[in-house]
Amino acid sequence: MKDIGLVGLPFSGKSTLFTALTRAGAKGGHANQAVVPVPDPRVDVLAEMERSRKRVHAQVRFVDVPGGTSSAQGIAQLREVDALCVVVRCFGPDPRPAAELAEVTADLILADAAVVESALARAEKRSRGKPTSEVEALRAAARALEAETPLRNAGLSEEQRRELRAIAPLSLKPWVVVANLEEGAELPPELPEGTVGVWAEIEAETAQMDPEEARVLLEEFGVREPGLDSVVRAGYRALDLITFLTTGEDETRAWEVRRGARAPEAAGVIHSDLERGFIRAEVIGYEELVAAGSMEAARHKGLVRVEGKDYVVREGDVLHVRFAI
Repeated sequence: MKDIGLVGLPFSGKSTLFTALTRAGAKGGHANQAVVPVPDPRVDVLAEMERSRKRVHAQVRFVDVPGGTSSAQGIAQLREVDALCVVVRCFGPDPRPAAELAEVTADLILADAAVVESALARAEKRSRGKPTSEVEALRAAARALEAETPLRNAGLSEEQRRELRAIAPLSLKPWVVVANLEEGAELPPELPEGTVGVWAEIEAETAQMDPEEARVLLEEFGVREPGLDSVVRAGYRALDLITFLTTGEDETRAWEVRRGARAPEAAGVIHSDLERGFIRAEVIGYEELVAAGSMEAARHKGLVRVEGKDYVVREGDVLHVRFAI
């Protein structure tokens, strides 16, 4: 499960967005957290097809911290999340979303500059003048931040990124920009590509309603896709995650794994024993399985492939792992 932290300037509506996404109330002045299922209709389709007794969606936790980038407590909590959701106001009088985004970015850079400066001083003292990968990574980060460049855009190597993980730089985290829109409004053109638009206020107003009734009402207002769906999808892209599935009589479940993961790593997401004792994976694509009508029918037609340790898992793969301890 991944954590996504909401950050934005005062009055951007990030707590309203938290309510819209999670259907949980947000208490002012307090850290708010809520775990929500990742919307994925494939889970329900497979569960019905295989008559699974249990269905389990992947999950994501949204974190809304008080003060955001204006408080030390907020900064500390944001460092613990996996990705940031930057909320900019696109409603009310005189919205200036691009300027808000620039201001939040500057705050993140400033917070990172302070922690990098401190970490660099300690690292240089430990190294006693000798070059180390830690010192070089921190120096590269310091140069980028001094140039007001977020670390995610600083061209850091994978080794340098690994060295920086201990201090959890905010501007190195993947992010999703969310435009908090007025009802009926479109995305402002000045925001970056990939920005997600959400009519947060109207979605938050339906948070206490029955989910099906809320869906019908939102469709009447013109909400083509719930904010949760679009934000989670953008979050998965930012985190470079894909979804694979398992299904059977006992359970149908969706699992998250990094893009490019090989079969044993995906097996380890299910349980560490499966990765340690991995033998092979039986694999079929979701669409192919649905077209076959059942896993039994797919096996009978020879559609289920046997893949080894080098197989790279794809979005929508349905896996059955064979293992021995």
